[in-house]
Amino acid sequence: MPPRWSRIPTRQDPDYRKLDDRMNFAVHVAVFAAINSGAWFVRTLQHQDWSWTVWLTGIWLTALVVHAIYIFAIADYSK
Repeated sequence: MPPRWSRIPTRQDPDYRKLDDRMNFAVHVAVFAAINSGAWFVRTLQHQDWSWTVWLTGIWLTALVVHAIYIFAIADYSK
């Protein structure tokens, strides 16, 4: 069940921005997990030598870590 917001949500509300950024991060993690696990599963199942899966996972994981650092350490949600 999606979270309920007790007031009209706006991007100017710091609490709403924080929640929105964290939900976007969760979607980012879910898409990363789904696509990468699928690519590695097919690679293993088919005994393929796809070098692009290593690059895809590495670059995307780096972007995910940067996203996490921004959301949890850098972003300022104060008014």
